[in-house]
Amino acid sequence: MNRIARLSAALIISAAATSAFATPETYGIDPTHTFPSFSYNHFGLSTQISKFEKTTGTVTLDKAARTGAVDITIDMSSVNTGYATFNEHIQGEDFLDTAKYPTATFKSTKVTFDGDKPASIDGELTIKGVTKPVTLKVTHFTTVPHPMLKKDAIGANASTVIKRSEFNAGKYAPNVGDEVTITVSLEAIKQ
Repeated sequence: MNRIARLSAALIISAAATSAFATPETYGIDPTHTFPSFSYNHFGLSTQISKFEKTTGTVTLDKAARTGAVDITIDMSSVNTGYATFNEHIQGEDFLDTAKYPTATFKSTKVTFDGDKPASIDGELTIKGVTKPVTLKVTHFTTVPHPMLKKDAIGANASTVIKRSEFNAGKYAPNVGDEVTITVSLEAIKQ
């Protein structure tokens, strides 16, 4: 009986050690399928939606340990409002000031899981040299083999709401909405 008890204890310890040493996997952002966008109220007339076309970064995911990390850099000069003149205007000092602050970043501090999927991501958002804590709510998340690249891939959609005035970009507020919804549609490929 003593031998069976020792064998059982060894199996339990082995299983615990295996889960404690779960391996995080790193995924590189697919810049051709990752688009941060932002929307805001324009004079009470409509919700305007614009996007950024150049994004880099990584997502680290450990499914077994239910942990993760997100590190994203957005090229702010890649803003696309759908109108070239406004693209230039929004890059000026009153808004994004891309000459002085060419990038924005998001670095996670905590990923909260619901079951085996991320539900929210807390982190630090930096725009125009101002860093504020934000929480991205994950509305979609999947891990699947990429059908063309034959590598594991993740896909996600997440969003948060900020006040642009808190990032020194509040010109015309409140007529042009101060609250801005940031949405990230992301795909990343296992490295």
